[in-house]
Amino acid sequence: MTALTCFKAYDIRGRLGAELNAEIAERIARAFAQVLGAERVVVGHDPRQSSAELIAAVKTGLVKAGVEVLDLGLCGTEEMYHATSYFEADGGIEVTASHNPMDYNGMKLVGKGSRPLDPGTDMHAIRALAEAGNFAPEKPGGEVRPAKAARGAYVRAVLSFIDVTALRPMKILVNAGNGAAGPTFDELATALSKRRAPLSFICLNHEPDGSFPNGIPNPLLPENQPMTANAVLAAGADLGIAWDGDFDRCFLFDHLGRFVPGEYIVGLLAEVFLAKEPGAKIIHDPRVLWNTVDVVTRLGGTPLMARTGHAYLKQAMRDTGAVYGGEMSAHHYFRDFACCDSGMIPWLLIVELMSRRGVSLADLVSARMAAFPSSGEINFHSDDPAGARDRVLADLAGQVIARDDTDGLSLDMGDWRLNLRTSNTETLLRLNVESRGDPVKLANAVARLRGLIQR
Repeated sequence: MTALTCFKAYDIRGRLGAELNAEIAERIARAFAQVLGAERVVVGHDPRQSSAELIAAVKTGLVKAGVEVLDLGLCGTEEMYHATSYFEADGGIEVTASHNPMDYNGMKLVGKGSRPLDPGTDMHAIRALAEAGNFAPEKPGGEVRPAKAARGAYVRAVLSFIDVTALRPMKILVNAGNGAAGPTFDELATALSKRRAPLSFICLNHEPDGSFPNGIPNPLLPENQPMTANAVLAAGADLGIAWDGDFDRCFLFDHLGRFVPGEYIVGLLAEVFLAKEPGAKIIHDPRVLWNTVDVVTRLGGTPLMARTGHAYLKQAMRDTGAVYGGEMSAHHYFRDFACCDSGMIPWLLIVELMSRRGVSLADLVSARMAAFPSSGEINFHSDDPAGARDRVLADLAGQVIARDDTDGLSLDMGDWRLNLRTSNTETLLRLNVESRGDPVKLANAVARLRGLIQR
């Protein structure tokens, strides 16, 4: 078989057809089981129209390897993470392309204890075996059965992160984007109601629909944000929440309909956990970090940097014992959730923080956004990323006071900094810029860098 181009740094993403199809999915699943020596594997899928065929192929491959398959059905990626640990399975697979275009799909993979697979060893071995196809003989005993009680256990785990009695009355707009979030949210909302949480919800694009009639659920894109923002304003909501397709990320809007960039949510969640666990370690990614580092050090915690990407952040948390880790792209990781990311835990913690402080989300973040303005992630399609990087280095050579190559190129000019890196999952060059309280300097830096990269 030819090389499988759907293997990315730490998961599977590919264009439907030649890059990813039922045959390839079956081979990957069988290789996954063989490389991990798996006897029990949890599987789930998002609502994309292609996911039904791919998850069926995944289950076929696992059964051929003699695996007991625990089927979650339609679910979010974090439900697969939780169930892998809850059922003490040897691994988990979620068929999802999250926020990628309609003609894509993919797979997210974890090992025992919901641990991330090592990109250099585990993923390499799975890819090599899936490509070669020299599988061990089929094993008897493989079967598929529903993973009963999984969602209820997941909801209990998520709610364990907050004190429901601390919540104050609040109206919340939730936009599931016609992805996987709706049914899971409904069970979570029911559990909150039974515990007398004084929260009311307005649901938007709530039903899972793999044709995505309201667009691909990717709230990070500026063009996708007005739908949620306008609905927040129309409803007079205190908060807006929007999820991506497999809801392992949530995006927040304040009562003014303003989208709150992810790095400021990282700072708020760091504050939450440092109040619970003084002196704790907090992991952050290298793209935008000044606000997080300032919050964590001011509150007596220890900020630690890890490479961007869920496999790297999770491993850093396991290695250091950090209580929380956050990426500016809205991936939030929790030590007591098997160091995995969740799109449900963050908004609940923010609602609890708003309730305890008696202030709006806008009040919580406005000063921080003014102190450390940032550009947001700017994506470039570049035929020569190395050349773009060299031009940036040459242009800023006399201004750089610190350089870091943990993930891409990070340059600190004292009153502003940048990170320039290639995407782990897409063919893009990504730029992030931040400054110390100077939006004009930020805008000028972005314009300068844009010209260098696009030259």
